[in-house]
Amino acid sequence: MGATLSRWVRWLLKSLRGLLGSLGIWLIGLVLLFEEWGWEYLARVLAWIGRLPGLRWIEGRIRTLPPYAALGLFVVPILTLLPLKLLALYWLGKGHTLLGISVIIAAKVGGTATTARLFMLTQPTLMRLAWFARWFGRWMAFKNTVLARIKGSRAWQRWTRFKSRVKRLYRKLRA
Repeated sequence: MGATLSRWVRWLLKSLRGLLGSLGIWLIGLVLLFEEWGWEYLARVLAWIGRLPGLRWIEGRIRTLPPYAALGLFVVPILTLLPLKLLALYWLGKGHTLLGISVIIAAKVGGTATTARLFMLTQPTLMRLAWFARWFGRWMAFKNTVLARIKGSRAWQRWTRFKSRVKRLYRKLRA
């Protein structure tokens, strides 16, 4: 009986490890998908805003920063948004749930947009740092592997088909 119980426990732990690994990949994948979508879309929005005369000058200056100054620039959104996030947590603690969640979402979107635009402006400079280029390459390989796994799943395929049907229906209704 003890040997059977031991095998059963090992099987259960192995199954849980596999399940948690799959859930972890899906959670990472969902975050990466949001970041990828938000990164590109929000960066385009900020690029459009960046065409304003004063901001065009600032973006030009950012492009000419030396590598470590460009890297240090990424601290600005973190330091700027930290007080907002702490305020949102305070509001959540005081029972202002909708307000707190709204501020957290706005900070996430604003932070993603700002970081995306800063990275687009500084990427050529940052790639001159050998260690940064190496880690960036590793990050992109990891990200692409996770996204390929997610996009190759049955759930993703079903979602894609469903989304296509909804788009076709929407076009028919508009026509």
